[in-house]
Amino acid sequence: MKVTLEINFKLVLRWFLGLLLIWASISKLANVQDFYGSLLAYKLPLPDFFLRGTAMCLPWLELLCGLMLLAKVQIQAALTWAIILFSIFVLATGAAWGRGLDISCGCLDLSLLGLGSESELVKVMKSVSFAFFRALLLTVGAVYLFRQETKAAIAKVG
Repeated sequence: MKVTLEINFKLVLRWFLGLLLIWASISKLANVQDFYGSLLAYKLPLPDFFLRGTAMCLPWLELLCGLMLLAKVQIQAALTWAIILFSIFVLATGAAWGRGLDISCGCLDLSLLGLGSESELVKVMKSVSFAFFRALLLTVGAVYLFRQETKAAIAKVG
C-alpha cells in the first residue's frame, strides 16, 4: 500500500510540475512583451540584452521541461532544469520582496482560474511574497522528485 501511495504521489507531483511549467510558458509566450515588462519590474542588476533574451528563451525552456515531465522523457534532465529555474525564481522573488517591490510575479496567467482580477485571492497569488513561497515549494518538490528518480536509476543499475 505504501509503495502505491508513494508512486501515485510522485506521479501526481511530476504531472503537477509539468502542467505548471506548461501553463507558465504559455502565459509568457502569449505576450512576451508583458513578460519582458515583468522582468524589468524586478529591477535586477542585469543588462537589458540579457533580460530580452530571458523573455524570449525562458518560456520555451519551461515548455520543454513541462512536456518532458509529462511524457516521462529524460526526467532527470527536465528536473535539473526545473530546479535551476525554480531556484533562480526563489532568488529573484526573494530579492524583490526584500527590497519591498510591490510587483506581480509575472509567472502565470491567473485569468484562466476564472477569478476576478481584483479579487483578494488573485492579489495575494500575484504578490511577490506568495511567488517566493510558491517557488520555494516548487523547488523542494522538484528536488524530491530528482532524488527519487536518481534512487530509482541507481537501483536499476545495481
